[in-house]
Amino acid sequence: MSHSPEPTKAVEKETSSRAVSETEASTPSNNEVKKESPANPPVMDFPEGGFAGWATVLGAFLVQFCGFGYSASFGVYQAYYTTEYISNESASTISWIGGVNASMSIFIGLISGRLFDKGYFYHMVWGGAVLDIVCLWLLCLAKPDSFYQNFLAQGLGCGIAQGMMYLPCIAVVSHYFRQRRALAMTIVASGSSMGSIIQPIMLNNLLNTNGFKTAAVANAALLSGILVIACALMRTRLPPPPTLMPFKTAIIKFSKDGAYVMGCLGLIIFSIGYYYPLFYIQLDAEKHGLSSHINFYVLVILNVFSFLGRLSPGFLANKVGVPNLITMGMFGCSVVMLGMIGAKSVGSFIVIAILYGYCAGTFISLANPLLAGFATDQMEVGARMGIGFTLSGIGALVGGSIEGALLTSAYVWWKPAVFSGVFALAGVALMVIMLIMIHQRKKAKAAAAANASEKA
Repeated sequence: MSHSPEPTKAVEKETSSRAVSETEASTPSNNEVKKESPANPPVMDFPEGGFAGWATVLGAFLVQFCGFGYSASFGVYQAYYTTEYISNESASTISWIGGVNASMSIFIGLISGRLFDKGYFYHMVWGGAVLDIVCLWLLCLAKPDSFYQNFLAQGLGCGIAQGMMYLPCIAVVSHYFRQRRALAMTIVASGSSMGSIIQPIMLNNLLNTNGFKTAAVANAALLSGILVIACALMRTRLPPPPTLMPFKTAIIKFSKDGAYVMGCLGLIIFSIGYYYPLFYIQLDAEKHGLSSHINFYVLVILNVFSFLGRLSPGFLANKVGVPNLITMGMFGCSVVMLGMIGAKSVGSFIVIAILYGYCAGTFISLANPLLAGFATDQMEVGARMGIGFTLSGIGALVGGSIEGALLTSAYVWWKPAVFSGVFALAGVALMVIMLIMIHQRKKAKAAAAANASEKA
């Protein structure tokens, strides 16, 4: 992942008296459907919290801790694999583990989002949790210089498992929140930052003192327990929509939404550069001669400020607007990526970690509300988010390996920094076009409303 007032808010509309009765039967009394006149279509009430709502937010937070929190910690593995555990492979090849893990977490969203819309929430989250736990323990058995073992367990297996859980856990928050949805989703998104703070600290200390197996076992045990708790906390509130928009129809409809298309394209292009600091900043610091005490914690500093960056937009989204905030965050990331060209000292790496962490946190926390905000009906939320995230996964898949290839075995750091920064700026340019389209849409609606009031 209340979202921005710019994109149309997603609401649930009842289509028949049968749908009304089913909803009332499955919804608590304080969340009943408001019945209005035929001229004003009925709108579903949202509790905007409650015990079940906030328990679901906590469960989704913990899933993010174990999911993207794990993916965002790959910089620790990248440095350790490159220098110690899989030293027979290049940095570019090793980055495929992290790239596939992150991209699978996103690609699977196209399937998991659709299944969520069909009512398979519990199947996806429990199935994903079991698969993730199995793969984490299989990773403990991986041998040194056996790239394929780490790739299959950590890259492919964990990536698929995280993808099964990710989008349903984000989308289920929309069952409880509408006006405060952006705040709830940013809290959920901050879970990955918390995971990427705690896990690198644990991994860096264990990898360099007790070795790979001990670190992998400790990490697997931690995440296994958290995933079980997370799945037990989350609950759905609303029944599945009585009808679902066919996938082909959804593609055709969404492709006619110019602002949505520009937003998705912006996410794809930006994501090509986005993972460069996350995957390579620790290795970059290490190769520039920083002490182990500093380079171990550069990624942690980045993720601490990413945590702050994910929380703060939730309090500004209603005033500033999700599209405006996410575009500003993406622009900040782009500038900092280019600034990595000159990173050589302790101070420069710390400044980069702080700035990039905060801007990246803003971007990640608002991507879900941005995509959900384009939905014209509640039944579109899963599809809009699934398609948007699946497309952005392309960038996550290819970005890290291209940057590793540009880095070469000679560690020429300016090349991947320029590549990442330029692609990120191109993504920002597409987001600016999206903002213009949203503004024009709002202007046209205001004019239409003014004309209608004059005629009345």
